[in-house]
Amino acid sequence: MPELRRDPITGRWVIIASERAKRPKDFLAEKSVMGGALCPFCPGHEGMTPPEILAYRADGTAANTAGWSVRVVPNRYPALRIEGTLERRGEGMFDRMSGIGAHEVLIETPEHDVDLADLDPPQVGEVLRAYRDRSLDLRKDRRFRYVLIFRNHGESAGATLEHPHSQLIATPVVPKRVQEEVAGVKQYHALKERCVFCDIVQEEREGRKRIVHENESVVAFAPFASRFPFETWIVPRVHRHDFGRIEDDEIAATAVVLKEVLGRLKRVLDDAPYNMVLHTAPLDGEAPADPLAPTEMHWHIEVMPRLTKVAGFEYGSGFFINPTPPEEAAEFLRNA
Repeated sequence: MPELRRDPITGRWVIIASERAKRPKDFLAEKSVMGGALCPFCPGHEGMTPPEILAYRADGTAANTAGWSVRVVPNRYPALRIEGTLERRGEGMFDRMSGIGAHEVLIETPEHDVDLADLDPPQVGEVLRAYRDRSLDLRKDRRFRYVLIFRNHGESAGATLEHPHSQLIATPVVPKRVQEEVAGVKQYHALKERCVFCDIVQEEREGRKRIVHENESVVAFAPFASRFPFETWIVPRVHRHDFGRIEDDEIAATAVVLKEVLGRLKRVLDDAPYNMVLHTAPLDGEAPADPLAPTEMHWHIEVMPRLTKVAGFEYGSGFFINPTPPEEAAEFLRNA
């Protein structure tokens, strides 16, 4: 059974995924499974995955058969498990809890060799709709405090299967990175009575130096303090704290910009590996329509190409060294 353990110095929780246990030699010999004739995510191989949780499929097709356009299944090797009770306990000064959560795989397309950047906007919109629908469903489980959706593209970014897919992990605690973000937006709001993300969007749209692409609903830009070369954020232009509550027209507009950003990154960086993360408001145990939800938060998507190595200085200091100014990165992407 997996377990969560809390660092008493930083407050950071770590998942000890004992069921994925590896010996030192396993790390040295680890190889990625990239493709092959028996890809478990390809149509016709539905029996190679756990039964589907959600699928958008053609009329008349049965569950766990071909005929789907987006399919969501439990991860066969989950970092956290949904079965069991959430038990917190101490061990002297240390805190731990049972590894309760959800770990799902969102298979983005039936086509094995077509990347998310190559799909048409309606299909990208279906992927985003699956993000929203799974987020709404998982928040019904009051054990969960956060739903993190992410995408690893490329072997060095952590992808172990070539078929286009995203992942979702629901956790019983709010991740420290998200806690820091929420604390920052709350502090800014307390000081200025405005949303910091809304102010950033206004600043970037007025200055234009770091804008990559935008439409009537969302804007993509290289953040002022980019941690990584060509890091790009996609942020709604009007205040939206919870991705789970966005409307279909907002999904469609976001899909257009996301496809544009990923396509430009693919062209400029020769299909470099990247990580994509969706940040949204923590659940905090609220029901879907709770009016007291943390409205200072502002959902956004972060796309981080893996072009530099995070090494000792970064781990030791928390600083990042970015050799490409975001203004130059945005110009390259605008001209792509």
